[in-house]
Amino acid sequence: MGKNLTKRQDDYSKWYNELVVKADLAENSAVRGCMVIKPYGFAIWEKMQAELDRMFKETGHENAYFPLFVPKSLFEAEEKNAEGFAKECAVVTHYRLKNDEDNPGKLKVDPEAKLEEELVVRPTSEAIIWNTYKNWIQSYRDLPIKVNQWANVVRWEMRTRLFLRTAEFLWQEGHTAHATKEEALEETELMNNIYAEFAENFMAIPVVKGAKTESERFAGALETYCIEALMQDGKALQAGTSHFLGQNFAKAFDVKFATKEGGLEYVWATSWGVSTRLMGALIMTHSDDNGLVLPPNLAPIQVVIVPIYKGEEQLAQISEVASQLVSDLRANGVSVKYDDRDTQKPGWKFAQYELQGVPVRLALGPKDLEKGTVELARRDTLTKEFVKRDVVVDKVVALMTDIQNDLFDKAKNFRDEHITEVDSFEDFKKVLKEKGGFISAHWDGTAETETKIKELTKATIRCVPFNRKEESGACVLTGKPSEGRVLFAKAY
Repeated sequence: MGKNLTKRQDDYSKWYNELVVKADLAENSAVRGCMVIKPYGFAIWEKMQAELDRMFKETGHENAYFPLFVPKSLFEAEEKNAEGFAKECAVVTHYRLKNDEDNPGKLKVDPEAKLEEELVVRPTSEAIIWNTYKNWIQSYRDLPIKVNQWANVVRWEMRTRLFLRTAEFLWQEGHTAHATKEEALEETELMNNIYAEFAENFMAIPVVKGAKTESERFAGALETYCIEALMQDGKALQAGTSHFLGQNFAKAFDVKFATKEGGLEYVWATSWGVSTRLMGALIMTHSDDNGLVLPPNLAPIQVVIVPIYKGEEQLAQISEVASQLVSDLRANGVSVKYDDRDTQKPGWKFAQYELQGVPVRLALGPKDLEKGTVELARRDTLTKEFVKRDVVVDKVVALMTDIQNDLFDKAKNFRDEHITEVDSFEDFKKVLKEKGGFISAHWDGTAETETKIKELTKATIRCVPFNRKEESGACVLTGKPSEGRVLFAKAY
């Protein structure tokens, strides 16, 4: 099955699209630009959700839910935010359909059912949430508020791709309110660090932490921190963002609090989010020409056991051993599936689980029963070995950590090899064309230069890395003074 995939080197985009569909992760729907996330794809998203949710709650955040619809007047209240999202908004104007007399059996919008105020389908929830916070916050005793919501949002994208860019997608968005600027900035940094920790420890994806330039910031933010990852085709992918909103939204919605000293001040705000585009990052970082490769920490099925048999008697003997392996593995915290379906041959199952990225496959046949062995196949390295049955559980448990670490190391080596320092614009263009990846170059700090480089090369400043060394230099395009290198790349 996996052998039918287009090879990555032939057409990376086609390979990605085929893999998402053939591995049963998602498919296009009847609604233009929207996707159906299939059970296997959703199971991976649920594991991501569970881990992130745990991390949010451990840092004092609570979940809530806010409306899908935002009254247009509220949406317009923070001008930069409204302006930034205006072109992507879906808007509800009417609340009823009626029979179309000219076309029996068809419906049309009832012109008499026009809404008094149009409703924006949320592209993000700052407006509705800060309008709500106005009622929740009177005094410093009401702060901080640390709320997260798991939701869907709509951004009317014209060019869509499964998981990476769809008109509707799933995400979480955190929205916090603080008494001081320092506390809000600490929160912004904390959540960016949590995203980085999640990407590296669970997704096995190395990331660069940094700040966005002014032109790349979230609409309405004073600072946007981000984590940037590198895909196998040399393009960058923004995997998470955390925004310091200052007092912009508090001023737009008149959210003030009484201070300890008896004064009245505007609240300080943050927002932060990751979405189902993390699924795209996971697929593109680790997968190969045979299909999906999943890190064990996020694999819905970490181990699959496939019986190889002729007749019911052999199956019964194998199943006895397999069921013991299943219970032993589960007792060690490993998720396992025993696939004893008689509707598919073992070879078909092998190809299917390889395509779906199950980290470890165990096969059991009559010869294995005689010898007391199990055939063990690793998905990440595509290697096989025979392991004694009495040690296979310990071996598999150890492999969960090994595979997780090996996938991270492999991705990190690739990323590190694809960060290239350049000092001339000729080298910049050459590296971008021939090698790809992140380009570390000096920039004069102006939006004009940033825009010009984007126009000339399609590369954008992905971030100003937090760990960059301060070094003066000359801008790669203008030759003007620069305070340090930033990372450029073509991006998703």
